[in-house]
Amino acid sequence: MSNHDIVDVKEWIDSRPISGYQWLILALCFIIIMFDGYDAAVMGFIAPALIEDWGMSRAEMGPILGCAMFGVALGALIAGPWSDRFGRKRVLLLSILCFASFSLLSAFARSPMEMAFLRFLTGLGLGAVMPNCVTLVSEYMPERRRSLMITLMYSGFNIGSGLGGFIAAGLLPTFGWKAVLCFGGIIPLLMLPLLLWILPESAMYMVVRNISRDKIAAALTRIGGQFKANTAFVLNAPVIPKQAPVLQLFSRGYARGTVVLWTTYFMGLFVIYLLNGWLPTIMRTGGVSLERAAIVAGLFQLGGTVGGLLVGSLMDRLQAKYVIGSFYFLGCCSLLSQGIFGFGPEVLALLVFFSGVCINGAQTGLQAFSPAYYPTEMRATGVCWMHGIGRSGAILSSSLGGVLLGVFPGETSIFIILSLPALLAAIVITRHKKARTQQQVKGIDLNDLPALSRTMNNR
Repeated sequence: MSNHDIVDVKEWIDSRPISGYQWLILALCFIIIMFDGYDAAVMGFIAPALIEDWGMSRAEMGPILGCAMFGVALGALIAGPWSDRFGRKRVLLLSILCFASFSLLSAFARSPMEMAFLRFLTGLGLGAVMPNCVTLVSEYMPERRRSLMITLMYSGFNIGSGLGGFIAAGLLPTFGWKAVLCFGGIIPLLMLPLLLWILPESAMYMVVRNISRDKIAAALTRIGGQFKANTAFVLNAPVIPKQAPVLQLFSRGYARGTVVLWTTYFMGLFVIYLLNGWLPTIMRTGGVSLERAAIVAGLFQLGGTVGGLLVGSLMDRLQAKYVIGSFYFLGCCSLLSQGIFGFGPEVLALLVFFSGVCINGAQTGLQAFSPAYYPTEMRATGVCWMHGIGRSGAILSSSLGGVLLGVFPGETSIFIILSLPALLAAIVITRHKKARTQQQVKGIDLNDLPALSRTMNNR
């Protein structure tokens, strides 16, 4: 082993400038996330046309929306262990195939029950896409820019959701609601061959899985590396107990951090989905016109795009957990201000935008924070299960929104209620601590360890 060049893959990526191929990986994942966002929001755009076409009541539309959300949660829980076992690229491409195919098939649904079932299957794919893109990008970006790059990629979700409204507006009058679903299925399916050809497997994943050196070298060569035939690729990683992937999240050193991430993500999604789903209704209760209510609701999403990039940039410069916690706290203050003082529509619009910057921004920051916490062998499981468990907050808030509006009458009281989970998220994330574990070198035979140790100590 002493005659080999030793390359620690993480240190090598961290030490280099971001190459054009790494930007290409980011761009491809950004586009994938755009279609994820489009498909996640598409039912809201076509709901009025679907209700009119099938003669449904609004109550019958609820299960269709709910089934998709349950599918997203379950898809994230399933995809994590699979991705850590079979690879990020393979599971990501299968997830795209799943959500695109069932989105296309949804256009041919003949009843609300069929549509609900197909949207559930679509949700399985959608739930796996986001965390796998996050994991893959995090393992190809240098640590000094990782948070900004992940939040930049994640902004594709909001952009895709927003563009979906314009696409639906263009297709619905002429082609109907079926065309809107077909668009969200056909384009990702057409992209699959390109993604199969260009998108790489994670080099870090290949090291810990002892995949051939030639494949690791080929992946790293595409981002600017030059390696000798005898180069050995290694990864300095924590010792992970040999047990079920999900149980590893609660192994020694990771249990507290896992609970913190789940709790924070749950609280953040509770606030975000209740505001997304019920803010126009809340404003209409206060006498605001439907058009203005829609515009103000859109400001919340727009603020999230700005906030995500701001949080990501600050996380690369400051201690990440305090950046995220500070933004949750500022979001709490913004919501509380509206709840206490009940400002008019103009100030409300400003506060909603600021709340979007803070709460959506902090939530996006967790996308970059969680993969940095978990080691390569359990990273996809950790990120995916944070998404899956956190989605229960979205499901709960979507379901309880109407109940809360009934129990707490008045258009401002709901803002006070929502400030509480935002405050709890701010407190909990600042209690997060790095895992303390024993380190080991991955990617070599145990018999080579003494020679490797001497070689690396001489460098």
